Amino acid sequence: MVRAVVLLAAVAACSRTLPEAAAVGDPVPGLTDEEIARFDAGRALFDRVFAVDEGTGPLFNENQCSACHTFPAPGGTGEQLVIKATRRLPDGRCDILASEGGENLRRQATPALAELGIERDTIPSATADIATFAVPFLFGLGAADLVPEQALHEAADPDDRDGDGISGRVGRTPDGRAGRFGRKADVASLDDFTHLALFNEMGITTTSHPRERGPNSAPLPQGVDPAPDPELGDGPVDLITDFVRMLAPPPRPAPDPDAAPLIAHGEALFTAIGCAACHTPHVTTGPSPLAPLDRVRAPLYSDLLLHDLGPALASTCAPGATETEYRTAPLLGLRHRRPYLHDLRATTLERAIELHGGEARSARDAFAALPIADRQALLRFLRSL
Repeated sequence: MVRAVVLLAAVAACSRTLPEAAAVGDPVPGLTDEEIARFDAGRALFDRVFAVDEGTGPLFNENQCSACHTFPAPGGTGEQLVIKATRRLPDGRCDILASEGGENLRRQATPALAELGIERDTIPSATADIATFAVPFLFGLGAADLVPEQALHEAADPDDRDGDGISGRVGRTPDGRAGRFGRKADVASLDDFTHLALFNEMGITTTSHPRERGPNSAPLPQGVDPAPDPELGDGPVDLITDFVRMLAPPPRPAPDPDAAPLIAHGEALFTAIGCAACHTPHVTTGPSPLAPLDRVRAPLYSDLLLHDLGPALASTCAPGATETEYRTAPLLGLRHRRPYLHDLRATTLERAIELHGGEARSARDAFAALPIADRQALLRFLRSL
């Protein structure tokens, strides 16, 4: 397994581990007073309800970052689903339907727009693939942002050279950069992620997305957008990004002494049956001006690569991903999340595992073949993350 060997070698070369928070939602321990002040200022903006005259809308999903990223603390996840639409072109390329608003079909409109009879984006053409995606869990994304691109390429095995049936690929953004974020690994950096979320989810223009988008990307009617563009400057956007960057991994409670051997056995099985080939327990960050994030092992349980999970989980395509490919979902903080999978269709971990196909088929089948006591041990380990 080329990926596992490369990533484990990187882990061995790095002795420090990204420290957990004292309480869920806290900043990573070891920050300076100035950095903590930026974290607090970013959290205030993350929790702020933005008014229409401050930029929300005219089409939007929510008017507050933490309205979606709610549980177990600001920066977590929620029950909302993002609606996307794409189309596969005859030449095989993926059309993200930007001309029809397919990147994010917004579900709400400001009063001024609603008075004109426009209350939301509509579903694009009948030839489009439509899919829903759950709100991403943001804890640990600061570390993901710092994984060197070279490490991603070294861990990838697109042609399955080692013949293990797993062929992780580096995702791509629409402009061809390596992707680390998004269900389809189509966002390059944490900064890009923040700008895009403000624009797509809240309808707030920034320097990266300075032009307001009308219904399904049509021209915006006159007089419905009172805020001048860009509606949020780089200073506030940087603070929101730093808040996410500095969020510490949620504290992982020490198991009851009677449960510790069971969890350890489940962890060993997690590796033995092949889950860790994609859900890599640790990645190693590169240099960072934030000392706690500088060249540390981060327990993401993801290789940040694209993997084919089979037709049962097919959704939309992306510039660098097919309909059945997804970036390996980080399992950090899994105990705080349910339901599961990209569209929340699985109400149990067992069902989530059963739906894994494609490159995950062998691990799925190995899990199903385990004695029931071993399956319960592996599930107990996952619930401890």
